Amino acid sequence: MKHIQSACLNQTVHFKLNEDFPHASAVRKIQEEYESYKELIKRNRTKLKIIEEKTLGDGSVVIKVKKQINDYDVGDYLN
Repeated sequence: MKHIQSACLNQTVHFKLNEDFPHASAVRKIQEEYESYKELIKRNRTKLKIIEEKTLGDGSVVIKVKKQINDYDVGDYLN
C-alpha cells in the first residue's frame, strides 16, 4: 500500500491586465488583486512560498510559488 508522505504544488500565476480598462487603472487593479491574493493565503493559513515575483513590461505580475496541497505534510519543500 502506498502512502503520500509529503506533497507540494509548483504554480505559476499570471495576474493579467484587463484590457477593458485604461492602462493605469488596469495596473492598479492588478496590484490590488495580487495583494488580495496574498491576504487570502494568509487568512486561509495556506503554506506557500513565493519563489519568484516579477512585474512584466505591461504592468502585469507573474509569480512562481510552491504551495501546500490539502493537509499533506510539505516536508522541506518550502525551506
